[in-house]
Amino acid sequence: VYKRQLIYRNIYKNGQIIQPDPNLDWAGNYAHMLGYNQFEVQECIRGYLSIHSDHEGGNVSAHTTHLVGSALSDPYLSYSAGINGLAGPLHGLANQEVLRWLIDLRETLGDNPSDCLLYT
Repeated sequence: VYKRQLIYRNIYKNGQIIQPDPNLDWAGNYAHMLGYNQFEVQECIRGYLSIHSDHEGGNVSAHTTHLVGSALSDPYLSYSAGINGLAGPLHGLANQEVLRWLIDLRETLGDNPSDCLLYT
């Protein structure tokens, strides 16, 4: 997490580094160190990381990138091969399916559903 925010802050925020906050969880700290302290942003990042954390290095794109790279192919070719793996419905389209589900949920429940409606 720290390296990613360093890169982001160096490129987009003139190298102004934000130190981690020990009172925040992993996702909250990621948002905080990027410079976003709003609860909604932290929750969005928490959801994004949750959706993507199940990969554990065994997904199609990572496996393909490693496989092509193990043949000592050009790194750009390895990366391209991995990106091509994202198009399958069992990998990359999972993100689109989650987005479709969230949009459908919002259309069904509205913008401000009650807790009672959410849990029934």
